Order: sequence, then C-alpha cells, then structure tokens
Amino acid sequence: MFDFGFGEMIGLVVLALILVGPERMPRVASDLAKMIRKVRSLTNSATAEIRDNLGPGFEDLKPADLNPKTFIKRQVASVLEDEDEKESQRKNSGPAFKPQIDPDLL
Repeated sequence: MFDFGFGEMIGLVVLALILVGPERMPRVASDLAKMIRKVRSLTNSATAEIRDNLGPGFEDLKPADLNPKTFIKRQVASVLEDEDEKESQRKNSGPAFKPQIDPDLL
C-alpha cells in the first residue's frame, strides 16, 4: 500500500517518539493499529456493498478498479486489443475489396 523503505520507517518512529514521548508511545501505537483495522474493515464492507449493488459480472471488483486512471487504461487497452485482432483478421482474410468484371462489358 505505502512504499516506505526501512530508513524512512526508522525516521518516522524516531519522529513519533520525539513528538509523542516514550511514555505515551505504546498507547498511541495501539490506537493507530485500531484505527487502521477499522478503516480496512470499512473499505472491505464498502467494496462488498458496491459489488452487491452492481450485480453479476462484478464479483472480482477491487477498489483499485474504481480509480479513474486505472479504469481508462483498462478500457483503452481492451479497445486496442480489439482493433489489433480485427486488423490481423483482415490481413489473414485477403483483400477486403475484390473488383468484379462485368462479362457484358468485354
């Protein structure tokens, strides 16, 4: 979820230790863990509710799928794949237009 390195995590712990103090640090850490669990459960329940409301076909919905950038990228990729498939079918089927010569004109 977050892209923190080991050094950044140590820096955040030292900063929290300075700001909060060593005597209140365990209580703040447990409150933070409870808050993270609650937010995670809320997002899971909201995602499940969205899946239920959207109906069939959205069983594998993920919260990242609701991001507009991700949605647009997926739609553009599917359109490009369809166009590539149509183009390959056109190449394999031969020329699309075969001129017909009228025998009466000869």
